[in-house]
Amino acid sequence: MTQRKLKSVVRYASIDGDYLQRRQLRKGANWTLLWGLGVGAVISGEFSGWNVGLASGGFWGLFIATILMATMYLCLVYSIAELSAALPYAGGFYSFARYAYGPFMGFIAGVVEAIEYVLTPAVIVYFIGSYLSTILPFIPQPIWWIVFYTLFVYVNTLGVKTTLKVGLITTLIAIGVLSIFCLAVLFSGKFDPNMLFTTSAPVGSGIFKALPYAIWFYLAIEQIPLAAEEAENVVKDVPKSLTTGMYTLLALSIVVLIFNSGIPLEITTESGEILTGAGAVGISGAPLADGFTLIFGEGIIANFFTFLCLFGLIASFHCIIYAYGRVLFAMSRAGYLPTWISVTNDNGSPARALILGGGVGLGCTFLISIVANNANLGPALLNMAVAGAVISYAIVLSSYIQLKLNRRNLPRPYKSPLGLPGAFVGIILAVIAFLACFANPDYRLAVFLVMGFIGVSIAYFWFFRREGLIAEAPEEQIALTSES
Repeated sequence: MTQRKLKSVVRYASIDGDYLQRRQLRKGANWTLLWGLGVGAVISGEFSGWNVGLASGGFWGLFIATILMATMYLCLVYSIAELSAALPYAGGFYSFARYAYGPFMGFIAGVVEAIEYVLTPAVIVYFIGSYLSTILPFIPQPIWWIVFYTLFVYVNTLGVKTTLKVGLITTLIAIGVLSIFCLAVLFSGKFDPNMLFTTSAPVGSGIFKALPYAIWFYLAIEQIPLAAEEAENVVKDVPKSLTTGMYTLLALSIVVLIFNSGIPLEITTESGEILTGAGAVGISGAPLADGFTLIFGEGIIANFFTFLCLFGLIASFHCIIYAYGRVLFAMSRAGYLPTWISVTNDNGSPARALILGGGVGLGCTFLISIVANNANLGPALLNMAVAGAVISYAIVLSSYIQLKLNRRNLPRPYKSPLGLPGAFVGIILAVIAFLACFANPDYRLAVFLVMGFIGVSIAYFWFFRREGLIAEAPEEQIALTSES
């Protein structure tokens, strides 16, 4: 250990001469691949998860919640587009908060970012199991969880070009499936505007309760800056992929919300109540698959389209595995996590980080399935991921404001058209969204678990990691240079 101090909080460790050489990512991502990464990370939200908001707020409640959360994400996307061009490092939000506020806040931002990206695949793999159970009901869902984690963690270790090409292909297939579904609803005559309003959920308080589920339409688009060190032209490619990706998702979210909610689906609950339309869609574990079955009837055609629905879930599952791998890699490279995690393999992929995050995510799925009612497993995991996400949004938007006001000389090759007002609006909406995570008492425990994990992480940093940071890591080096 060196005796160098930073504001009497942290100390920096000495490293071997080949430390950074053993932790090298490789360039290979153009803006199209990055667009696929961002849209692919989110697109599962168009297939499952969002629909729970219908049960909380009805169609109008969820629709208004969706507009509010789309506004929050637009503010976020433009802000981080500016930050990613100015600070192009693999740490993403952790890098921005570290530069703005120092090591401690950088660590907190990294932790909540990791919570989001480790838990989100756990939510998605649950929905993958739900979809597959409609085709192969004799196979237990936990088998699917294990199979998909094993397969796609492996694919992510094969290198950035392979990873992103797989992400782009699955994303394009998923968009095609959504397009076919909406056209099928229209031309089959199954769309009925009256079906949008079959829930008894109140609109007023329902908007607030629906916010976490509206977020599912957009959650994880913000992961694109994590590819900064692998982008071919980070200054142009990252902002372009962020903004075009967000507008792609905005269009898809509105179309899916209207056409999937407006079909005469009918589901009988365990209590014997018959729900129709949006009421039935709101409790469906696989709303798009149920929609295809309604349109084409049970049989080979519906099963074929249900199988294709998996590509939406697979795209997000695959792309977000990429994201948690880069967060854990960057934090480990800088010493905030044990440094063995960040060693890359021969393909330039952070294989150890990918395997570690996959093991934790899979364990979370099994753990919550044991302690929670299985019917509530997906929404509970979703709320955990959303809680971690909106905390990170508030931190990074605050970092944007801090840097805008106090680091005016920081080169900014790209500037947000929304500027400071957009960041302030984004923070307000993020705080409201976080409070909305507590609106449903069935899922409050899940959110408290996230808060507890953050508390444990702070203790871990304070007692075990704050005296072992790596000054030579890119995010630390640029921050220390600006502080000297």
